[in-house]
Amino acid sequence: MPKSLRFRSAQTVIVLAVTQLIGWGTTFDMLGVMGRIVAPDLGLPNEVAFAGLTIMMLVGAIIGPATGRWLARYGAARVLSAASLIFTLGLLLLAAANGIVLYAAAWVVIGVGGALGLSAPAYTAVVEREGLNGKRVIAILMLFTGLSSAIFWPILSLLNETVGWRVTFAVCAGLQFFVCLPLHLFGLPKPIATHVEGATAEIAPVPLSKTAQRKAFLLIAAATTITTFITFGISPSLLEIFRQSGASPAFALQLGSARGILGISARFLDMLLGRRGNPMLSAAMGISMMAGSFLVMRVASPSTPLLVTFVLLYGFGAGVMTVARALLPLALFSPREFGLQSARLSLPQNLANAIAPVIFTAILDRAGTGPALFACAVLAALALIFVLMLMALVRGARAAEPSPVVS
Repeated sequence: MPKSLRFRSAQTVIVLAVTQLIGWGTTFDMLGVMGRIVAPDLGLPNEVAFAGLTIMMLVGAIIGPATGRWLARYGAARVLSAASLIFTLGLLLLAAANGIVLYAAAWVVIGVGGALGLSAPAYTAVVEREGLNGKRVIAILMLFTGLSSAIFWPILSLLNETVGWRVTFAVCAGLQFFVCLPLHLFGLPKPIATHVEGATAEIAPVPLSKTAQRKAFLLIAAATTITTFITFGISPSLLEIFRQSGASPAFALQLGSARGILGISARFLDMLLGRRGNPMLSAAMGISMMAGSFLVMRVASPSTPLLVTFVLLYGFGAGVMTVARALLPLALFSPREFGLQSARLSLPQNLANAIAPVIFTAILDRAGTGPALFACAVLAALALIFVLMLMALVRGARAAEPSPVVS
């Protein structure tokens, strides 16, 4: 790769890694530390406080399809910049909340920002600037964005202890306005028009018929929706799971932070699959490790070694699956289709994610860790079945592809 292109790729990764870390860390991941702190001050049950994430995901699901059109019309940089402004407003509203009405309104605004600024729009920004090379850059980007909770949980906890939760939310708003907005406006390289790649932009990596493409999309949607349901549902309650399993508050925070750091292992596991990797095989491996982590917690008595084992398996598995989930659309569909397919996938994912935090919080508070982890294990097994069906579909398509004629 020429030096200039390597510099462009590095610039894209750095800008989006910083803004996505802040984006996730100050919104979705934030309630993992702040949810049970804010709830009593506002006179809300824990489930209602975590319902802010439900509102965020529902709004994101509603706006998701329109986001794809806005990305095509205005480009990812402008859409991401709008998201930074909207996040700023939502976090300031959250800092000023004095009851359920303003609290809910703040999460509606944050939900709009999430639709415009998290995951799919960032991946689209990569594809705009990298074209067919976007798969590699997205994989690298995902390694860093998976660290959002590991970085922000300790920071948010320290800020809350020092200045209180209202000022903490105001600081988060400042990060969006003074860091993310300038980076989105001025830090991203200029996009490379997809059409300049000619016919290569229309070539799908897998030779699927129209019917097989629809089936592949449904299988991807099912598997990724289930796994995001698990990870989005369990993430805000992970510290509480550790506490209910016997961990001290300090040790629980260490385990929760370590879980995010372990996501960096996804790159190394992906390298074991080959030079280019295989998102379908990565997905199968990641889901299997997640399922194993839940089963370990179910069949053994709580202990420090058990909690460490759980974090290792779940952290590795969730990290691998995060990368695979981002790469699956680009691995099966053409670069020109990427934005549309990602936007379509965001609808069922966000709808599932909208209810996941409330469901898992309610199960955890009322029934304990056992039933919550059992539900996770069952869902992971179902997602693994869908991934295996997708792999069989792709193998069949490649086996049926006509061999080139040798003259």
